[in-house]
Amino acid sequence: MSTAPVNTAQREASQFSAGADEALRGLDLGDFVNLIIAELQNQDPLNPLDNSEMLNQLSQIREIDSTTKLSETLDSVLLGQNLAMGSSLIGKKIEALATDDFGNNAQRISGRVDRVLVEDGTIRLRVGGRSVSLNNISEIVADDPETDATEIDDTETGDAS
Repeated sequence: MSTAPVNTAQREASQFSAGADEALRGLDLGDFVNLIIAELQNQDPLNPLDNSEMLNQLSQIREIDSTTKLSETLDSVLLGQNLAMGSSLIGKKIEALATDDFGNNAQRISGRVDRVLVEDGTIRLRVGGRSVSLNNISEIVADDPETDATEIDDTETGDAS
């Protein structure tokens, strides 16, 4: 008894299912509702949808809507956390990578953060007139006034000359 045709059919069904799953991921809630309305409008009047099928589709709509709302809420919480983090850096000296508005011409800068902005849903810090993304900070320097000195005092390290 050969199982090759069965295995081939199973593999093709699996590949079709994976492709269908990928295609459905691009649909939003509005597309899904429009699809169900079109399905109801075009169903066979002599063989309408079963009530359980309709309830399953409605529960899927609710699940998608709940997931979308949860995602939006989590995005808002993350923005709030990042804003609090950025605000805590006001007055602190940082080293970061500053870019232009298009993410080009990266330059390493250092200086004190004088304000925090929300631009296009991302937190940006102003350092000496330059805009820095919160994600591009490489170092946060302590507020100790002795660390702000640009020269190293060799007498404390025993290298006095």
